Amino acid sequence: MAITLASLRQIADLGFDDVIDVRAPAEFAEDHIPGAISLPVLDDAERARVGTIYKQVSPFTARKLGAALVARNAARHLEGPLADKPGGWRPLVYCWRGGQRSGSFASILSQIGWRVETIAGGYKAWRGLVVQAVQDRPVPSPVVVLDGNTGSAKTEVLALLAARGVQVLDLEAMANHRGSLFGAMGPQPSQKTFEARLAYGLAALDPARPVVVEAESSKVGDRRLPGRLWQAMIAAPRVAIRAPLAARADYLARAYRDVTADPARLAAVLNQLRPLHPAEVIEDWRGVAAEGDFAALAGGLMARHYDPRYEKHRARMAVPVVEVEAGGLAPADLAALADRVAKAVWQVSRKGAD
Repeated sequence: MAITLASLRQIADLGFDDVIDVRAPAEFAEDHIPGAISLPVLDDAERARVGTIYKQVSPFTARKLGAALVARNAARHLEGPLADKPGGWRPLVYCWRGGQRSGSFASILSQIGWRVETIAGGYKAWRGLVVQAVQDRPVPSPVVVLDGNTGSAKTEVLALLAARGVQVLDLEAMANHRGSLFGAMGPQPSQKTFEARLAYGLAALDPARPVVVEAESSKVGDRRLPGRLWQAMIAAPRVAIRAPLAARADYLARAYRDVTADPARLAAVLNQLRPLHPAEVIEDWRGVAAEGDFAALAGGLMARHYDPRYEKHRARMAVPVVEVEAGGLAPADLAALADRVAKAVWQVSRKGAD
């Protein structure tokens, strides 16, 4: 039986024991339904081989080979990851379009006696719901942007707001990137996976309450923000954290220890700034980094690179702004700062409603 998806949350609500993606590994790696496990019925090479035979020989020959490969791979899954599944196990199986790959595997599982279902339209139907959520529909909640110059602890404050029951969308967590030249945290998800994470975040919002989003450019690392969200962020009222340069420099030295602990990585990032600053400035920063004075390095980068660009960007905006003063950004200071920011979010969102 094939289920027709009407919403992104429907799969979780239906309570399947496992969601199984039978597409090839490369397809799964690019994007998949959150929580799905990969049990390919054709690997990447087999899928390419069957496709070539379909086009160059005949559909019949391709289907015959495909059936043999699917049966062989299905047997391996049954003897391996599915060997201990009980009789009442209830899986949901999908492929690219809900066609032969998921249908064939589901038929085998059904013959065993498991209550298996497939997705009508497969991954493509689910992806369509993601596109609707992030590209076709407006953000369901009023947006408030958490602003502040580099080093204002916005990301940590955002997490503290969530712990206080404030609705947030943590775009940097979704993109696995801190949003700056120094912000890499490892491989980023594909654009499709980033959009899927965002779609699920949007689906969970209460439209009656504001949602706080950290100030970003139109990209977080290499992942693009969907147009609807980006436009909502540009027009949104802002809560801006104001903190002294010295406090921000100390905060960045703590928050970016993963970068400063890797001299080669730090030097490579500083070299990327060469087109934007005189050679003597870059060499000065490299010298400060070599001395291990990372707070001084952060202060210099903010004073000469980040702060001027932030101010130039803000000067073009005409949106309500509520400023929150942060005398310090040490770990002990952040809880009280988050309380003040939460109050300001409520204040600026009420003004927007009026």
